[in-house]
Amino acid sequence: MQANSRQYRQSSAPVVAICVDGCEYDYLEEAAASGQAPYIARLLKADWALRAACIVPAFTNPNNISIATGAPPSVHGICGNFFYDRDADAEVMMNDPKYMRAGTVFAAFADAGAKVAVVTAKDKLRRLLGKDLNGICFSAEKADEATRQTHGIDNVLELVGMPVPSVYSAELSEFVFAAGVRLLETVRPDLMYLSTTDYVQHKAAPGSPQANAFYSMMDGYLRRLDELGAVVALTADHGMNAKHDEAGQPNVVYLQTLMDECLGPGAARVILPITDPYVVHHGALGSFATIYLPSPEAARDAIAALVKVNGIELAVGRDDACAWFELPPDRIGDVVVISQKAYVLGTSPERHDLSGLDAPLRSHGGISEQTVPMLFNRPVQNIPARRRLRNFDVLDLAFNHVQA
Repeated sequence: MQANSRQYRQSSAPVVAICVDGCEYDYLEEAAASGQAPYIARLLKADWALRAACIVPAFTNPNNISIATGAPPSVHGICGNFFYDRDADAEVMMNDPKYMRAGTVFAAFADAGAKVAVVTAKDKLRRLLGKDLNGICFSAEKADEATRQTHGIDNVLELVGMPVPSVYSAELSEFVFAAGVRLLETVRPDLMYLSTTDYVQHKAAPGSPQANAFYSMMDGYLRRLDELGAVVALTADHGMNAKHDEAGQPNVVYLQTLMDECLGPGAARVILPITDPYVVHHGALGSFATIYLPSPEAARDAIAALVKVNGIELAVGRDDACAWFELPPDRIGDVVVISQKAYVLGTSPERHDLSGLDAPLRSHGGISEQTVPMLFNRPVQNIPARRRLRNFDVLDLAFNHVQA
Protein backbone atom coordinates (compact mmCIF):
# COMPACT_ATOMS: atom_id res chain seq x y z
CA MET A 1 0.00 0.00 0.00
CA GLN A 2 1.33 3.44 -0.90
CA ALA A 3 0.61 6.90 0.51
CA ASN A 4 2.57 10.10 -0.21
CA SER A 5 5.52 8.26 -1.78
CA ARG A 6 5.84 5.78 1.10
CA GLN A 7 5.17 2.07 0.89
CA TYR A 8 3.51 0.23 3.78
CA ARG A 9 3.51 -3.53 4.16
CA GLN A 10 0.46 -5.40 5.38
CA SER A 11 0.69 -6.38 9.05
CA SER A 12 -0.41 -9.75 10.38
CA ALA A 13 -1.62 -8.03 13.55
CA PRO A 14 -3.77 -4.94 14.07
CA VAL A 15 -1.68 -1.76 14.27
CA VAL A 16 -2.70 0.81 16.89
CA ALA A 17 -0.86 4.11 16.51
CA ILE A 18 -1.26 6.50 19.44
CA CYS A 19 -0.49 10.21 19.59
CA VAL A 20 -0.31 11.30 23.23
CA ASP A 21 -0.78 15.05 23.10
CA GLY A 22 1.96 17.01 24.87
CA CYS A 23 3.87 13.93 25.97
CA GLU A 24 7.28 15.14 27.04
CA TYR A 25 9.51 12.06 27.54
CA ASP A 26 9.89 12.97 31.23
CA TYR A 27 6.20 12.24 31.84
CA LEU A 28 6.72 8.60 30.90
CA GLU A 29 9.95 8.22 32.87
CA GLU A 30 8.53 9.83 36.01
CA ALA A 31 5.33 7.78 35.91
CA ALA A 32 7.35 4.61 35.40
CA ALA A 33 9.72 5.48 38.25
CA SER A 34 6.75 6.09 40.57
CA GLY A 35 5.60 2.50 40.13
CA GLN A 36 2.20 3.64 38.84
CA ALA A 37 2.85 2.76 35.19
CA PRO A 38 4.47 -0.70 35.09
CA TYR A 39 3.57 -1.40 31.46
CA ILE A 40 5.10 1.90 30.32
CA ALA A 41 8.16 1.08 32.44
CA ARG A 42 8.53 -2.15 30.48
CA LEU A 43 8.33 -0.32 27.15
CA LEU A 44 10.94 2.21 28.26
CA LYS A 45 13.43 -0.55 29.13
CA ALA A 46 13.31 -2.06 25.65
CA ASP A 47 16.03 -1.41 23.10
CA TRP A 48 13.37 -0.03 20.80
CA ALA A 49 12.29 2.78 23.15
CA LEU A 50 13.19 5.60 20.79
CA ARG A 51 13.20 9.38 20.66
CA ALA A 52 12.00 11.31 17.64
CA ALA A 53 11.60 14.90 16.50
CA CYS A 54 8.21 16.47 15.99
CA ILE A 55 7.30 19.12 13.46
CA VAL A 56 8.01 22.75 14.34
CA PRO A 57 5.68 24.51 14.99
CA ALA A 58 5.17 21.99 17.77
CA PHE A 59 1.38 22.21 17.77
CA THR A 60 -1.48 19.73 17.50
CA ASN A 61 -2.75 20.09 13.94
CA PRO A 62 0.52 20.11 11.97
CA ASN A 63 1.90 17.14 13.89
CA ASN A 64 -1.21 14.97 13.87
CA ILE A 65 -1.62 15.54 10.15
CA SER A 66 2.07 14.82 9.60
CA ILE A 67 1.61 11.50 11.41
CA ALA A 68 -1.58 10.80 9.45
CA THR A 69 0.07 11.48 6.08
CA GLY A 70 3.61 10.33 6.85
CA ALA A 71 4.83 13.65 5.49
CA PRO A 72 5.79 17.17 6.68
CA PRO A 73 3.64 20.32 6.29
CA SER A 74 5.46 21.26 3.09
CA VAL A 75 3.60 18.29 1.58
CA HIS A 76 0.24 18.27 3.38
CA GLY A 77 -0.16 22.02 3.94
CA ILE A 78 -1.30 22.09 7.58
CA CYS A 79 1.19 24.35 9.34
CA GLY A 80 -0.71 25.39 12.48
CA ASN A 81 -4.02 25.33 14.31
CA PHE A 82 -4.65 28.85 13.04
CA PHE A 83 -3.30 30.89 10.10
CA TYR A 84 -3.75 33.90 7.90
CA ASP A 85 -5.51 32.92 4.68
CA ARG A 86 -4.09 35.38 2.14
CA ASP A 87 -6.68 34.48 -0.50
CA ALA A 88 -9.57 35.17 1.86
CA ASP A 89 -7.74 38.00 3.68
CA ALA A 90 -8.86 36.43 6.95
CA GLU A 91 -7.38 34.86 10.06
CA VAL A 92 -9.00 31.43 10.34
CA MET A 93 -8.80 28.07 12.09
CA MET A 94 -7.03 25.44 10.03
CA ASN A 95 -9.64 22.77 10.81
CA ASP A 96 -11.24 22.42 7.38
CA PRO A 97 -10.09 19.48 5.20
CA LYS A 98 -10.01 21.88 2.23
CA TYR A 99 -6.65 23.10 3.55
CA MET A 100 -5.09 19.63 3.23
CA ARG A 101 -2.89 19.05 0.18
CA ALA A 102 -2.26 15.34 0.69
CA GLY A 103 -4.30 12.28 1.55
CA THR A 104 -3.88 10.30 4.75
CA VAL A 105 -2.42 6.86 5.27
CA PHE A 106 -5.73 5.99 6.91
CA ALA A 107 -7.75 6.73 3.77
CA ALA A 108 -5.25 4.84 1.59
CA PHE A 109 -5.47 1.74 3.78
CA ALA A 110 -9.28 1.90 3.78
CA ASP A 111 -9.35 2.28 0.00
CA ALA A 112 -7.17 -0.84 -0.22
CA GLY A 113 -9.78 -2.80 1.74
CA ALA A 114 -8.48 -2.52 5.31
CA LYS A 115 -10.71 -1.79 8.30
CA VAL A 116 -9.66 1.58 9.72
CA ALA A 117 -10.74 3.47 12.84
CA VAL A 118 -9.71 6.93 14.06
CA VAL A 119 -10.65 8.30 17.48
CA THR A 120 -9.66 11.82 18.52
CA ALA A 121 -10.20 13.73 21.73
CA LYS A 122 -11.32 17.01 20.16
CA ASP A 123 -13.61 17.39 17.20
CA LYS A 124 -11.41 20.09 15.63
CA LEU A 125 -9.00 17.36 14.54
CA ARG A 126 -11.57 14.74 13.58
CA ARG A 127 -12.53 16.45 10.32
CA LEU A 128 -8.91 16.66 9.17
CA LEU A 129 -7.97 13.10 10.10
CA GLY A 130 -11.17 11.78 8.56
CA LYS A 131 -10.62 13.37 5.16
CA ASP A 132 -11.83 10.92 2.45
CA LEU A 133 -11.79 8.08 5.00
CA ASN A 134 -14.15 5.18 4.36
CA GLY A 135 -14.10 3.92 7.92
CA ILE A 136 -14.79 4.84 11.53
CA CYS A 137 -13.85 8.35 12.65
CA PHE A 138 -15.27 10.17 15.68
CA SER A 139 -14.23 12.40 18.56
CA ALA A 140 -14.65 11.94 22.29
CA GLU A 141 -15.87 15.53 22.48
CA LYS A 142 -18.90 14.79 20.30
CA ALA A 143 -19.19 11.03 20.62
CA ASP A 144 -22.91 11.31 21.24
CA GLU A 145 -23.36 12.85 17.77
CA ALA A 146 -21.66 10.03 15.85
CA THR A 147 -23.77 8.25 13.27
CA ARG A 148 -23.01 5.38 10.97
CA GLN A 149 -23.65 7.57 7.95
CA THR A 150 -21.29 10.40 8.90
CA HIS A 151 -18.81 8.77 11.30
CA GLY A 152 -18.92 5.09 10.30
CA ILE A 153 -20.38 4.10 13.68
CA ASP A 154 -23.31 4.80 15.96
CA ASN A 155 -24.17 4.17 19.63
CA VAL A 156 -20.63 5.11 20.67
CA LEU A 157 -21.56 5.89 24.27
CA GLU A 158 -23.10 2.44 24.67
CA LEU A 159 -20.02 0.84 23.14
CA VAL A 160 -17.57 2.70 25.38
CA GLY A 161 -19.66 2.71 28.54
CA MET A 162 -18.77 6.31 29.42
CA PRO A 163 -20.65 9.59 29.16
CA VAL A 164 -19.33 12.41 26.99
CA PRO A 165 -16.53 14.02 29.05
CA SER A 166 -15.81 17.71 29.49
CA VAL A 167 -13.45 19.02 26.82
CA TYR A 168 -11.32 20.38 29.68
CA SER A 169 -10.67 17.12 31.50
CA ALA A 170 -8.39 14.10 31.70
CA GLU A 171 -11.47 11.98 31.03
CA LEU A 172 -11.58 13.24 27.43
CA SER A 173 -8.33 11.35 26.77
CA GLU A 174 -9.48 8.34 28.77
CA PHE A 175 -12.56 8.14 26.56
CA VAL A 176 -10.23 7.88 23.53
CA PHE A 177 -8.34 4.96 25.08
CA ALA A 178 -11.50 3.23 26.27
CA ALA A 179 -13.00 3.57 22.80
CA GLY A 180 -9.85 2.15 21.23
CA VAL A 181 -9.95 -0.91 23.45
CA ARG A 182 -13.64 -1.53 22.77
CA LEU A 183 -13.15 -1.12 19.02
CA LEU A 184 -10.30 -3.60 19.10
CA GLU A 185 -12.44 -6.03 21.10
CA THR A 186 -15.39 -5.73 18.72
CA VAL A 187 -14.65 -4.33 15.25
CA ARG A 188 -10.92 -5.21 15.36
CA PRO A 189 -9.62 -2.65 12.85
CA ASP A 190 -6.51 -3.45 10.84
CA LEU A 191 -5.30 0.10 11.53
CA MET A 192 -6.43 2.33 14.38
CA TYR A 193 -5.28 5.82 15.34
CA LEU A 194 -5.91 7.28 18.79
CA SER A 195 -5.19 10.95 19.49
CA THR A 196 -5.56 12.44 22.97
CA THR A 197 -5.66 15.97 24.44
CA ASP A 198 -2.94 17.76 26.43
CA TYR A 199 -5.24 19.20 29.11
CA VAL A 200 -3.28 17.45 31.89
CA GLN A 201 0.15 18.29 30.45
CA HIS A 202 -0.73 21.98 30.28
CA LYS A 203 -1.50 21.94 33.99
CA ALA A 204 0.78 19.35 35.59
CA ALA A 205 4.53 18.85 35.44
CA PRO A 206 6.16 15.42 34.98
CA GLY A 207 6.16 13.45 38.22
CA SER A 208 3.32 15.43 39.79
CA PRO A 209 0.41 13.45 41.27
CA GLN A 210 -1.97 14.63 38.55
CA ALA A 211 0.43 13.68 35.76
CA ASN A 212 1.30 10.30 37.25
CA ALA A 213 -2.40 9.52 37.69
CA PHE A 214 -2.99 10.30 34.01
CA TYR A 215 -0.19 8.01 32.84
CA SER A 216 -1.30 5.31 35.26
CA MET A 217 -4.72 5.42 33.59
CA MET A 218 -3.08 5.25 30.18
CA ASP A 219 -0.87 2.36 31.30
CA GLY A 220 -3.83 0.04 31.83
CA TYR A 221 -5.28 0.70 28.39
CA LEU A 222 -1.91 0.22 26.68
CA ARG A 223 -1.51 -3.12 28.42
CA ARG A 224 -4.99 -4.18 27.29
CA LEU A 225 -4.27 -3.24 23.67
CA ASP A 226 -1.15 -5.42 23.90
CA GLU A 227 -3.14 -8.31 25.38
CA LEU A 228 -5.55 -8.07 22.46
CA GLY A 229 -2.67 -8.78 20.07
CA ALA A 230 -2.09 -5.33 18.58
CA VAL A 231 1.15 -3.77 17.47
CA VAL A 232 1.18 -0.69 19.70
CA ALA A 233 3.09 2.32 18.38
CA LEU A 234 3.12 5.39 20.65
CA THR A 235 4.42 8.85 19.91
CA ALA A 236 3.47 12.48 20.62
CA ASP A 237 2.61 15.59 18.66
CA HIS A 238 4.89 17.77 20.79
CA GLY A 239 6.52 18.09 24.17
CA MET A 240 5.61 20.53 26.94
CA ASN A 241 7.54 22.94 29.16
CA ALA A 242 6.99 25.39 32.01
CA LYS A 243 6.64 28.94 30.66
CA HIS A 244 6.58 31.00 33.85
CA ASP A 245 8.84 32.77 36.31
CA GLU A 246 9.58 31.80 39.92
CA ALA A 247 6.43 33.59 41.08
CA GLY A 248 4.31 31.55 38.68
CA GLN A 249 3.65 34.44 36.27
CA PRO A 250 3.80 33.70 32.51
CA ASN A 251 6.99 34.71 30.71
CA VAL A 252 5.49 36.39 27.63
CA VAL A 253 7.07 38.30 24.77
CA TYR A 254 4.28 40.38 23.21
CA LEU A 255 5.17 40.58 19.53
CA GLN A 256 2.44 42.88 18.28
CA THR A 257 3.39 45.42 20.90
CA LEU A 258 7.05 45.16 19.87
CA MET A 259 6.25 45.45 16.17
CA ASP A 260 4.00 48.47 16.71
CA GLU A 261 6.82 50.17 18.60
CA CYS A 262 9.42 49.20 15.98
CA LEU A 263 7.51 49.74 12.72
CA GLY A 264 4.49 51.81 13.67
CA PRO A 265 0.97 50.81 14.76
CA GLY A 266 -0.66 48.23 12.52
CA ALA A 267 2.28 47.81 10.13
CA ALA A 268 2.74 44.17 11.18
CA ARG A 269 0.24 41.31 11.53
CA VAL A 270 1.24 38.76 14.17
CA ILE A 271 -0.26 35.26 13.88
CA LEU A 272 -0.13 32.76 16.75
CA PRO A 273 -0.66 29.29 15.25
CA ILE A 274 -1.38 27.73 18.67
CA THR A 275 -4.77 29.46 18.64
CA ASP A 276 -7.70 27.04 18.50
CA PRO A 277 -11.24 26.86 19.94
CA TYR A 278 -9.87 25.61 23.28
CA VAL A 279 -7.58 28.30 24.71
CA VAL A 280 -8.61 28.27 28.39
CA HIS A 281 -5.61 26.20 29.49
CA HIS A 282 -2.95 28.13 27.54
CA GLY A 283 -4.46 31.54 26.77
CA ALA A 284 -3.35 31.23 23.10
CA LEU A 285 0.26 31.58 24.27
CA GLY A 286 2.76 29.30 22.55
CA SER A 287 6.40 29.33 21.50
CA PHE A 288 6.01 29.83 17.74
CA ALA A 289 4.68 32.84 15.84
CA THR A 290 4.75 34.22 12.34
CA ILE A 291 4.63 37.88 11.32
CA TYR A 292 3.32 39.42 8.10
CA LEU A 293 5.07 42.63 7.11
CA PRO A 294 4.65 45.27 4.38
CA SER A 295 8.09 44.96 2.75
CA PRO A 296 11.40 43.05 2.75
CA GLU A 297 12.97 46.05 4.46
CA ALA A 298 10.41 45.86 7.26
CA ALA A 299 11.15 42.14 7.64
CA ARG A 300 14.87 42.86 8.01
CA ASP A 301 14.17 45.58 10.56
CA ALA A 302 11.85 43.28 12.49
CA ILE A 303 14.42 40.48 12.64
CA ALA A 304 17.15 42.90 13.74
CA ALA A 305 14.94 44.09 16.59
CA LEU A 306 13.66 40.67 17.64
CA VAL A 307 17.03 38.94 17.95
CA LYS A 308 17.94 41.41 20.70
CA VAL A 309 14.87 40.63 22.82
CA ASN A 310 15.24 38.50 25.94
CA GLY A 311 13.21 35.31 25.52
CA ILE A 312 13.60 35.03 21.73
CA GLU A 313 15.53 31.98 20.52
CA LEU A 314 15.13 32.46 16.77
CA ALA A 315 13.86 35.15 14.39
CA VAL A 316 14.34 34.37 10.70
CA GLY A 317 12.88 35.09 7.30
CA ARG A 318 10.22 32.92 5.71
CA ASP A 319 12.49 31.18 3.19
CA ASP A 320 14.94 29.98 5.83
CA ALA A 321 12.17 28.94 8.21
CA CYS A 322 10.35 26.94 5.53
CA ALA A 323 13.57 25.22 4.44
CA TRP A 324 14.60 24.33 8.00
CA PHE A 325 11.19 23.23 9.27
CA GLU A 326 9.62 21.90 6.03
CA LEU A 327 6.73 24.37 5.96
CA PRO A 328 4.55 25.63 3.06
CA PRO A 329 5.81 29.13 2.15
CA ASP A 330 2.41 30.44 1.04
CA ARG A 331 0.97 29.84 4.52
CA ILE A 332 3.79 31.37 6.56
CA GLY A 333 4.43 35.04 7.29
CA ASP A 334 7.49 37.03 6.29
CA VAL A 335 9.22 36.36 9.63
CA VAL A 336 9.09 33.32 11.92
CA VAL A 337 9.76 33.76 15.63
CA ILE A 338 10.49 31.02 18.17
CA SER A 339 10.83 31.70 21.87
CA GLN A 340 13.29 30.21 24.33
CA LYS A 341 12.33 27.22 26.46
CA ALA A 342 10.83 29.13 29.40
CA TYR A 343 9.02 31.76 27.29
CA VAL A 344 5.92 32.08 25.15
CA LEU A 345 4.85 34.52 22.45
CA GLY A 346 1.75 36.68 22.47
CA THR A 347 0.32 39.56 20.47
CA SER A 348 -0.45 42.29 23.02
CA PRO A 349 -1.52 41.97 26.67
CA GLU A 350 -5.11 43.11 26.09
CA ARG A 351 -5.70 40.38 23.47
CA HIS A 352 -5.01 37.45 25.79
CA ASP A 353 -7.50 36.31 28.39
CA LEU A 354 -5.46 34.54 31.07
CA SER A 355 -8.30 34.37 33.59
CA GLY A 356 -8.75 30.67 32.90
CA LEU A 357 -5.20 29.79 33.97
CA ASP A 358 -5.60 28.10 37.34
CA ALA A 359 -2.02 26.78 37.35
CA PRO A 360 1.35 28.26 36.27
CA LEU A 361 1.52 28.28 32.48
CA ARG A 362 2.89 25.29 30.62
CA SER A 363 2.90 25.39 26.84
CA HIS A 364 4.67 24.38 23.63
CA GLY A 365 5.38 25.22 20.02
CA GLY A 366 9.12 25.71 19.74
CA ILE A 367 12.36 23.83 19.25
CA SER A 368 12.53 23.12 22.98
CA GLU A 369 9.38 20.97 22.66
CA GLN A 370 10.58 19.07 19.60
CA THR A 371 11.84 15.84 21.17
CA VAL A 372 9.08 13.27 21.67
CA PRO A 373 8.91 9.57 22.55
CA MET A 374 8.43 6.78 20.05
CA LEU A 375 7.68 3.51 21.82
CA PHE A 376 6.66 0.10 20.51
CA ASN A 377 5.51 -3.07 22.21
CA ARG A 378 7.49 -5.29 19.81
CA PRO A 379 11.05 -5.23 18.48
CA VAL A 380 11.84 -2.65 15.81
CA GLN A 381 14.35 -3.84 13.23
CA ASN A 382 16.48 -2.64 10.32
CA ILE A 383 16.44 1.10 10.99
CA PRO A 384 19.45 2.75 9.30
CA ALA A 385 21.90 3.93 11.95
CA ARG A 386 21.98 7.51 10.67
CA ARG A 387 18.26 7.88 10.11
CA ARG A 388 16.77 10.90 11.90
CA LEU A 389 13.48 9.71 13.28
CA ARG A 390 10.44 11.98 13.10
CA ASN A 391 7.13 11.42 14.82
CA PHE A 392 5.53 11.07 11.39
CA ASP A 393 7.71 7.98 10.81
CA VAL A 394 5.67 6.06 13.38
CA LEU A 395 3.41 4.30 10.86
CA ASP A 396 6.37 3.46 8.63
CA LEU A 397 8.11 1.81 11.58
CA ALA A 398 4.95 0.07 12.79
CA PHE A 399 4.22 -1.52 9.41
CA ASN A 400 7.67 -1.89 7.87
CA HIS A 401 10.09 -2.37 10.79
CA VAL A 402 8.18 -3.96 13.68
CA GLN A 403 8.45 -7.70 14.22
CA ALA A 404 4.76 -8.61 14.03
